[in-house]
Amino acid sequence: MIKKIAVYCGARTGNRSEYAKTAYEFGKKMAEHQIELVYGGGKYGLMRAVADGVLENGGIVHGIITEELKDRGAAYEKVQDFRVVENMNKRKDVMMELADGMVALPGSIGTLEEISQAISWTAIGDNAKPVAFYNYDSFYDNLDKLLKRMNKDDFLEDIYLDAIYFETDFDKILQFMKEYQAPAYREY
Repeated sequence: MIKKIAVYCGARTGNRSEYAKTAYEFGKKMAEHQIELVYGGGKYGLMRAVADGVLENGGIVHGIITEELKDRGAAYEKVQDFRVVENMNKRKDVMMELADGMVALPGSIGTLEEISQAISWTAIGDNAKPVAFYNYDSFYDNLDKLLKRMNKDDFLEDIYLDAIYFETDFDKILQFMKEYQAPAYREY
């Protein structure tokens, strides 16, 4: 059952208004499907857009932010369930623990780092939850190609490559998550 999705995305809006609109629409679809948002708790960029998409359409948002980012004024006060944690490692742990699946929308290095951890933990057996990339405007095509190269060169096994989903349709991502079966963890 997918009741909560952790969304990783940019704390900036990018250079095109479509990014924020797409993030908002993703949040709206979450609310329409009664799926709660788990995110980094920020009030800027795509993070705010996806949170607004959920909030303005009757959904529930769980914001997890670090003490440092809260002290720097990045916290989004409209969030119903707001948690302050000591550091980024704790934030990632809490987000993964709360969520039933993880999705990356467009973002930067932080977005990539957070979703990469979720992917890598699949292989070691510490993440049995689905991981997907909302590949708006082919944003993650190069990452998809890189993962396929890792697979081709025998660094990434088929079962772990197949456990990562790239899609631009919310309903298909949700279906992937509902049908997801975690692969067995890697044995050496």
